[in-house]
Amino acid sequence: MTIVETIRFKLRAGVDDAEFQNTDRTMQKEYMELRPGFLSRATARSADGEYLVTVRWSGPEEAEATIGAFFSAPETQAFLASVDLETVQSGRYELIEA
Repeated sequence: MTIVETIRFKLRAGVDDAEFQNTDRTMQKEYMELRPGFLSRATARSADGEYLVTVRWSGPEEAEATIGAFFSAPETQAFLASVDLETVQSGRYELIEA
C-alpha cells in the first residue's frame, strides 16, 4: 500500500527562500532518497511563503521508520534549523489507486 505524507510549514524568520530551497534539495538527496521504501518527494511554496512537502512511501512501516530517525539524523539538521517548527502540520494518507 502506497503512503502519502504531507507536511506544511513556514520558514524561521530571516531564512532566505533560495538558500532553503538548496538545503531542501540537499536533504532530499542525502537523506530521503536513501531511505528504504522511498518513492518520491515534491516541495511547493505558496504565495504567502508556506511550504508543502509531499512524500510517497511504499508502506507505512518505512514512513514511520524515516520520521522516527528524521529529527536526529545529521543530514536533516540544516533543514530543521530553517523550519519554524511551531507552524508544522502533517498528515498521512493511503493512496487510492484507480
